[in-house]
Amino acid sequence: MAKVLCVLYDDPIDGYPTSYARDGLPELAGYPGGQTLPSPKGIGFTPGHLLGSVSGELGLRRFLEDRGHTLVVTSDKDGDDSAFDRELADADVVISQPFWPAYLTAERIARAPRLKLAVTAGIGSDHVDLDAAIARGITVAEVTYCNSISVAEHVVMMILSLVRNYLPSHRTVLEGGWRIADCVARSYDVEGMHVGTVAAGRIGLAVLRRLKPFDVHLHYTDRHRLPREVEEELGLTFHPDAAAMVPHCDVVTINAPLHPETEGLFGDELLATMKRGAYLINTARARIADRDAIVRALGSGQLAGYAGDVWYPQPAPAGHPWRTMPYHGMTPHISGSSLSAQARYAAGTREILEAWLDGTPIREEYLIVEGGALAGTGAHSYSTRT
Repeated sequence: MAKVLCVLYDDPIDGYPTSYARDGLPELAGYPGGQTLPSPKGIGFTPGHLLGSVSGELGLRRFLEDRGHTLVVTSDKDGDDSAFDRELADADVVISQPFWPAYLTAERIARAPRLKLAVTAGIGSDHVDLDAAIARGITVAEVTYCNSISVAEHVVMMILSLVRNYLPSHRTVLEGGWRIADCVARSYDVEGMHVGTVAAGRIGLAVLRRLKPFDVHLHYTDRHRLPREVEEELGLTFHPDAAAMVPHCDVVTINAPLHPETEGLFGDELLATMKRGAYLINTARARIADRDAIVRALGSGQLAGYAGDVWYPQPAPAGHPWRTMPYHGMTPHISGSSLSAQARYAAGTREILEAWLDGTPIREEYLIVEGGALAGTGAHSYSTRT
C-alpha cells in the first residue's frame, strides 16, 4: 500500500467555506487545441468548492483510503522539522501545488528512499529538482493545461490594471477620496501599444489571443516558433530571443518555465534595453526576474510597473522588497488557483494517481520526468544541468 503525502495551503482565516458565491461552474467541452479535460474514473469533490487548501484535500481521501492507501495532508512544509520533512521519509508519492510548493530538493529526495512519484497539482514542476529525480528514477508529473487559461486571464487583468492605474484609483475610493488628477496622472490606454510574450506555449498563446481584440501590436519569442497560420491570424511578430524582442515592447509578459536558460533573464542588463516606462508582467516564476533589479528599475522609472503573482521563496517573507516597491500590482500566487482551475487540477491529480496505482501509463502530456529522463511536456519545456 502507498503513502501519499499532500502539501496544500492553509484554510481561509474564517474557516473552511460552508457556502460559495456561485452555485457551480460552467461546463467546458475541452481545452483549446483539442486536448481533453482530466478524465479520472471518478471524483470525490464538488466542482467549484475549495479543494486546494488543507481541508479540501484535493478530494482524494476517500478514493485513497477505500483502496487501502494512506493520505497525509499538511501545510507545514518549510524547515528541517516540518511535517513535510518528517512524513517524507517513508512517502511513496508527494503532491504539491505551485502556489504552495513543497520544494523537493536533491537533499530531500536523498532522504526519501521510497519516493517514486512527484505530482504537481497544477502546472510548473520547477520546485522539484529534476536532475535529482532523473538520477533516482522518480516520475514527475503535472496536470498540463488545467489552469493555463486561468493564468492567461490573470495576465490580461494585470496588464490592464497597471496600464490604467487601476489599483491606486480603487484605493482612492476606499480611502474616501475623489482625486481624479492623481488617479489619471499614470493612466494610459493599452490600444496601440506593443505587447510581447516571452514564450508562446499554452499560456503565452492564450494571452496573445485575448489581447488581439484590444488593437495592440503583438510580439513573441519562443524556442519553438508558432505555425505560420497562427502568426498571420494574430498578426504576430516573431523574435529569436527576449533580448531582440523587449526593446520594441511597451508591455512584456513572461510565460516561460524556469530552467537554466531563463533563470535571472530579466536582470539589470536586459531591463536597461526596454523602453523607458515599459510594464513587466510575470506569472511564470519569480527567479526569471532578478529580485533587486526589478526594485531598481521601478525606482528609476525604467519600468512604469511590475505585476505578477510568483515569488521566491513561496510564501514570500513579510520583508520581501516586492511587497513595498513602487508601482507594483503583486498578488500572492493565485493566478492558477481559481475555484474553476481547482476542479480541473484536482481531477487531473486523481487521474495521474489512478494510472500510477493501477500500473497503467500516465498521459504523455502530463509527464515531466519518467524512466530517468525528461519526458512528455518536460522534454518540450525544460532543460537540465546534466
